[in-house]
Amino acid sequence: MKTIFGPISSRRFGSSLGVDLSPFLKQCNFDCLYCELAPSASVSKQENIVEVKTIIDELKTHLNEHIDVITLTANGEPTLYPYIDNLIDEIDKIKGLTETLILTNSATLSDEKVFNSLLKLDQVKLSLDAISKDVFNKIDRPHVNIDISNLVSKVIDFSQIFKGKLFIEILFVYGLNDNKEEIKKLNDVLTKIKCDRIDLGTIDRPPAYPVSGISYKELHDISLMFDSALPIHIASRIHAEPNNSYYSDEEIMNTLDKRPLTMDDINLLFDEDSKKRLISLIDDGKIEKKAVANLEFLVPHDNMKRKKQKT
Repeated sequence: MKTIFGPISSRRFGSSLGVDLSPFLKQCNFDCLYCELAPSASVSKQENIVEVKTIIDELKTHLNEHIDVITLTANGEPTLYPYIDNLIDEIDKIKGLTETLILTNSATLSDEKVFNSLLKLDQVKLSLDAISKDVFNKIDRPHVNIDISNLVSKVIDFSQIFKGKLFIEILFVYGLNDNKEEIKKLNDVLTKIKCDRIDLGTIDRPPAYPVSGISYKELHDISLMFDSALPIHIASRIHAEPNNSYYSDEEIMNTLDKRPLTMDDINLLFDEDSKKRLISLIDDGKIEKKAVANLEFLVPHDNMKRKKQKT
């Protein structure tokens, strides 16, 4: 079974070469309702393990200068891989200018060895779907003894000392973590986390269990409930229905002041006349483009000035 897949063109991370640390079967400390893999009992460690040399040998044959990131992932949770520290060291020897990224559910940050290993990476994406114990247990179905309060504490700690690019991902499931109470709890925690971007997503692929996602419009409405200083990005668009609404110049400025948007967002929210007005506002210097962690956001000029004054 091959451990390397791709490269895949990712809008959020660029050209990504994947490394599957559990290519033979699902090995995860969660059994998430929304997982695209078949349901399976959660585990605390990997039993079926690929040797580091096997991974590195295969990686060498696929790696080239056009790859932006080497992404550590798995059929399950990649940080359960017992040789993760050694693997990161060996990848660093051959990666050149390519950066390393891991996609993790955050739970093993409670393990000091894992915590310190992830500090070596260039980019880390941590999942954080809920703060309430009951909601967390319903959505992510964690292995016994994984405690959400400890998980949150470790995410905050990690964010304060990690030197690379840190991303937080929240996946919303209809009727579970999409209510105002849970969003407020998420917001309170996110204001304590130092990160480059917070990706709001929903179910884009057939889930393991009979649950549903929410619409792009609902994701956008949720994004406005978070603190305006947070670097929120709406990540899920596969099943997005265009809103195509009319926005006056004032409404465009107010909308972008509350929540900077990408052109992908604009194409879903604005009608054609509103898009033309947006372009005019950009040409007049009233709206600027700001690059944030591989994405380009549209931000009012006055908003940019306020942030520069704060720093």
